[in-house]
Amino acid sequence: MACPSRCQRYDATAPPAAGAISTVARPSAIEINLPPRSTRPVSKFLSIFPPNALTPVAAWLKTYHMNSMKNMKSFRTARNSPPLAAVASGSTALHATVVEQIGLRILQGHFLPGEALPNADDSSEMLGVSRTVLREAIKVLAGKGLVESRPKTGTRVRPRSDWNFLDPDVLSWRYAGGVNADDVKELFELRRAIEPMSAALAAKRATPGQLAELNAALDEMEAVGDDGDRFAKPDLVFHQTILRMTGNELIGSLAALVETALVMSFRLSNDNPEGQRHSLPLHREVAEKIAAGDGPGAQEALLVLIDNAEEDVRRSVENRNRRRKEQAS
Repeated sequence: MACPSRCQRYDATAPPAAGAISTVARPSAIEINLPPRSTRPVSKFLSIFPPNALTPVAAWLKTYHMNSMKNMKSFRTARNSPPLAAVASGSTALHATVVEQIGLRILQGHFLPGEALPNADDSSEMLGVSRTVLREAIKVLAGKGLVESRPKTGTRVRPRSDWNFLDPDVLSWRYAGGVNADDVKELFELRRAIEPMSAALAAKRATPGQLAELNAALDEMEAVGDDGDRFAKPDLVFHQTILRMTGNELIGSLAALVETALVMSFRLSNDNPEGQRHSLPLHREVAEKIAAGDGPGAQEALLVLIDNAEEDVRRSVENRNRRRKEQAS
């Protein structure tokens, strides 16, 4: 008997589990039609199995049923979310949003490593997209190390150690939910590994045009220092300009990564009632050291700037988490 594409196969010819007592003849194979959308009780599927097969099959069906219900609920939430509904008519935007919705749910633990995503038919229906859009989204997520697709087993979440956290999207999805002290520490460890050395190289290699661009960004930062939201854009230009000043194409390619790290820093500290004016003298010192060709001085100045930014973010995160706990109690 041929097994339909959406049915699950239980091989009863395999040796029985340890301790199992076989009291009936076992057929060559048992096939069941188990639509993932089924909400029928698991017990209804058990009557077709011989007694000696009930224990392993019942355990498998229970796990399958529970995971399917959980994952489908998560996808229904994604379909009803405002971003996905808003771009339902735009192909390119829709593709990017499907990537984001699935990626967010993986990073936030809705789909755990090793778990299977709902199959293509169910995913397409629940997200309200075509299978072509879904297939392309899965390819993008696979390229980021989040999922893998294999024949017969479908698409599963890869181990967390395989996830590319240096991918700007993955980095932003990681910090889109709740953030703790360890998250803040890792974010700023990343910045310390890249930016101070870049400042030292910039002091040796910056062109007059790049120095003018750095000072223009600094002037704009001073003009909007009391407005955290408006401060973010020129601050981002300031730090990205330093990366380009290195003249190193490999470091320059990290601009998107640093941009994401900076945006996460801004988002985590944007509730500072004092704005960012207190950081302006530190930014000015970095610019002056680079202009003077003082590599070690520029490196140290930028390191101090990052240290102070980390303290701002850590304080903001602690206050935010405390308020969240107070509201929940």
